Amino acid sequence: MTSVPNDATPAVPTASLPAEEIAAVLAGTHSNPFSILGPHQAGKAFIARCFIPGAETVRAETLSGKDLGTLGRIDEAGFFQGAIALRKTQPLRYRASNSGGEWTVTDPYSFGPVLGPMDDYYIREGSHLRLFDKMGAHPLKHEGADGFHFAVWAPNARRVSVVGDFNSWDGRRHVMRLRQDTGIWEIFVPEISSGAIYKYEIIGKHGEVLPLKADPFARRSELRPKNASVTTGEIAQVWEDEAHRAHWATVDARRQPISIYEVHAASWRRHDNGDMLSWDEMADQLIPYCVDMGFTHIEFLPVTEYPFDPSWGYQTTGLYAPTARFGEPEGFARFVNGAHKVGLGIILDWVPAHFPTDAHGLGNFDGTALYEHEDPRQGFHPDWNTAIYNFGRAEVFSYLVNNALYWAEKFHLDGLRVDAVASMLYLDYSRKHGEWVPNEYGGNENLDAVRFLQAMNKEVYGSHPGIITIAEESTSWPKVSAPVHTGGLGFGFKWNMGFMHDTLQYFQREPIHRKHHHHDMTFGLVYAFSENFVLPLSHDEVVHGKGSLIAKMAGDDWQKFANLRAYYSFMWGYPGKKLLFMGQEFAQWQEWSEGRSLDWNLLEYPLHEGMRRLVRDLNGTYLRKAALHARDCEGEGFEWLIADDSENSVFAWLRKAPGEKTIAVICNFTPVYRENYTIPLPFEGRWKEILNSDAEIYGGSGKGNGGLVQAKKQSSGAVTATITLPPLATLMLEQD
Repeated sequence: MTSVPNDATPAVPTASLPAEEIAAVLAGTHSNPFSILGPHQAGKAFIARCFIPGAETVRAETLSGKDLGTLGRIDEAGFFQGAIALRKTQPLRYRASNSGGEWTVTDPYSFGPVLGPMDDYYIREGSHLRLFDKMGAHPLKHEGADGFHFAVWAPNARRVSVVGDFNSWDGRRHVMRLRQDTGIWEIFVPEISSGAIYKYEIIGKHGEVLPLKADPFARRSELRPKNASVTTGEIAQVWEDEAHRAHWATVDARRQPISIYEVHAASWRRHDNGDMLSWDEMADQLIPYCVDMGFTHIEFLPVTEYPFDPSWGYQTTGLYAPTARFGEPEGFARFVNGAHKVGLGIILDWVPAHFPTDAHGLGNFDGTALYEHEDPRQGFHPDWNTAIYNFGRAEVFSYLVNNALYWAEKFHLDGLRVDAVASMLYLDYSRKHGEWVPNEYGGNENLDAVRFLQAMNKEVYGSHPGIITIAEESTSWPKVSAPVHTGGLGFGFKWNMGFMHDTLQYFQREPIHRKHHHHDMTFGLVYAFSENFVLPLSHDEVVHGKGSLIAKMAGDDWQKFANLRAYYSFMWGYPGKKLLFMGQEFAQWQEWSEGRSLDWNLLEYPLHEGMRRLVRDLNGTYLRKAALHARDCEGEGFEWLIADDSENSVFAWLRKAPGEKTIAVICNFTPVYRENYTIPLPFEGRWKEILNSDAEIYGGSGKGNGGLVQAKKQSSGAVTATITLPPLATLMLEQD
């Protein structure tokens, strides 16, 4: 834009400013400094006003350096005003000086807004699906200047400022512009680069200054115990995962082998001095380990930013930022890319059920219950002392749906495992009579949460083919993993908590008592195909005094290992996708703790190394044999052979898939070695023993059938085989 030549004498503007307006700027209580600061037309001329604390003189110039004139100091606190030689409004830079020297300030109040009316429309409607590109802090070249655009939702605030080292944490310096229609405050701050520390300073509706708030949409955060947000650019990742993503986009995940290694990134391995691994160091060790072990996916406990290590990430304060514990966000992107290059999927544990009440977080964000309900009967979790999202509020609904889309798009995640879904679905979850508010129909269903989960699943599946969502849902809520259009919640899979509870309870019993609890192992098949199930032996089973899986098993040490080998083999032969928490694959004795590395030294001992080899072979067998995975979620893939031999605690069943060789799974859950045990089989001829959990290579006694079983047709027409059942063991036989 053309400015008036320096030697021209502009008309002196007649605009005057009331003293109380100046005082409000100086006090940091002015709610709309854009209306007075920066360049403004006064008659046919222009006037500029700025607030630069510490300045004694100020000259205005264009971004290209053309001098526009000197501003007069109206107040010694640093308020300046003067006529400038402009013909059109344009961004300004000020050359300020005092006895200590000279510096330049590019005027944030000389720039126009970045968000537009269409953003306002979709945000108000709750249908904006690119909020993560609009809200928070984003690098931008705006009206000729480089900087960062900040946007935050705080509809009930009197004033919102972005503060940081760049303005000496002075909330008077970068007061934001309120978009009245949406309650969003925005400002473009020139000359800020990536890596700047910032927060929002908010004055509530009653004039109170709130604790400084981290950015709800921050894509990077400081390392705890610090908790400010950090400016960062778009993730600079060259993705090399086209083949991996194309594969999952074209298959039915229910019919694919899915074996998940659940990992707490901070404690899988650590350096000798106790320091956590970076994402790159983890990639060098964890990815090859999982590939060698035959897992198809890694599921990380939450890696969204969280302040408190013992929360394991479930008390997240930064849903859009990978935690700084393991390095910058690009490190996580590199990890995902590296995993995808070798065919390994990445699932993120995602927590939309609740959020902590840390002062810098979402709680009471603008001085009101903004993200949460005001009524503690609706907005507070008694179990976790956390706040509950107000799913019925369009902006909160959008915040969470956009977050799911963000991780899928920006980090190419393969799945989201949604934590604590039951606590979202029921208004009376963990509450007594009178401690909850019924829905509009008088029921205990949280209809807003249902709508949110359905919308989240529809948007994620609709825009990212190949992704999966998994619900941790511990009740019998119907159709969790059914499509939304059929009345379901729309998840791809659901954790089978009943399987985990019943089977672990069984294996903790002494074998002599198991015949009285035979149904613990058979009852799960009554409902095994009512949902698309994942069988979870998760972190929840090895914390809070529950002990490790190996420690739960009945019997002496030999029996404990035999029981756990038989249990894993039972589970890998059972219909459903598999999930195993880290450390359990080599039978860690100690209960898991987030504060230390797994006990990898145990692999020096044969029984622990044998367990690891068994899990690797189970994964390999599960992956290679379609009969074990292709009908995991459909009843046609399962058939009982022996379900009622409670006296001997023996179970046997078939796993089947169209066009594939049938596999028989036989379990003996007593320490009795049984010879000449007769089992029915569907076909006569040879059956290969493809897995025996009692094999010496796994630490077992080596009993078995020499690798082969012969099935013969009896005079009755039935086909049977007489086999040897090793003690506390599971066998898999494949039709030869």
